[in-house]
Amino acid sequence: MVSIIDDTYEYATLDELRILTDAIQRWPDVIATLEDSPPYIQMCYKSLVETYDEIEDEMQKTGESYRVQYAIQEMKKLVMVYFEEAKWLFSNHVPTMEEYMKVCIPSCAYMSISTASLVGRGDQVSKEDFDWITNEPLILVASSTICRLMDDLVGEEFEQKTSAIECYMKQYGVSKEEACAELQRQVENAWKDMNGECIIETRSTSMKILMGIFNLGRVMHHLYADGDGYSDPNRSKELVKMLFVEPVKI
Repeated sequence: MVSIIDDTYEYATLDELRILTDAIQRWPDVIATLEDSPPYIQMCYKSLVETYDEIEDEMQKTGESYRVQYAIQEMKKLVMVYFEEAKWLFSNHVPTMEEYMKVCIPSCAYMSISTASLVGRGDQVSKEDFDWITNEPLILVASSTICRLMDDLVGEEFEQKTSAIECYMKQYGVSKEEACAELQRQVENAWKDMNGECIIETRSTSMKILMGIFNLGRVMHHLYADGDGYSDPNRSKELVKMLFVEPVKI
């Protein structure tokens, strides 16, 4: 769903996105029909609502349906930053790095995905864990930073959105190579933050939850280390085969 919504916000018109964003912000209190919107906007919204309804139905069986509301709130935050990115694109606005990171760290969706990943984990998590993760702890910001900047470093040339490279070059008047070097340095610093958050003395939640967030950073690092392994289905398939299908010869 995150991938579908991301693509929708990248290619739909601003008026269409304004309607979709408003509908998602009013959900679940108001379920819109969006009858006057194009079929793909209606399909996106309907699929999103049905997906979370299905999850909530499952969680009601265990008395934990309250958890879905945390995931819904994070999805609402996500579409708001997607809409902000779309407005930049339609107005040809190149934000400062500070503006960019404020919007585009959450727009990588790791905050939404991390929250949703806790919903079905039973007694491994508590309400306090949901409160912790929705307050954007350092490890989650660091994992999101790795995702965003590595995505920008390999996808800047073909994605229909503003990139950190473009923002950094304009703000500081440097070459693309210098901008890329700085973003790579920021990725390395984010890994240091990730490691620091996993040290026993600094842990703010269980290691199981921390490792879920840590592994999201690993996924993006692995997919984007040598090119765009997310958008290239053949490369993604090979990575999955190597990691989970083909046996390791000893």
